[in-house]
Amino acid sequence: MAKFKYRMQSILNIKYQLENQAKMDLGRAQVKLMEEEEKLKTFIDRKEAYLEEGRRMRSKMLNVNDLKDNSYAMKTMDEMISGQKEQVARAEEEVEAARVKLQEVMQERKMHERLKEKALEQFMREENAAEFKAVDELTSYTYGQRGKEE
Repeated sequence: MAKFKYRMQSILNIKYQLENQAKMDLGRAQVKLMEEEEKLKTFIDRKEAYLEEGRRMRSKMLNVNDLKDNSYAMKTMDEMISGQKEQVARAEEEVEAARVKLQEVMQERKMHERLKEKALEQFMREENAAEFKAVDELTSYTYGQRGKEE
């Protein structure tokens, strides 16, 4: 019996490599998103600390410079939080783009796997037909030989 060899196996191998690369890209994008979200959480926590510090300063003796510094720090944190939210949004877009890319690559790989399966099925049909033909010829030959002997 002949051995099945898929003629587009190299393309399928490339599709596997592209899928693995897309998975790694998605993983990196998700890690970056988590880092950006953690950074945002840190900024929000710092702002909360400044708010608490401002409340504490207002409840005791008022120092105008400290209150101004605290107010400036909170405004700065608001700006940093706003900027970080944009970074998080960009990171989310990158994750989504990587996810879409992975889906496309997986679809292409699956398509090539289906083509390979169909090629294997065709190969098996051809092999079965060739085997059936060989058996039929052998049977005909054997039957023909018996007819000559009689």
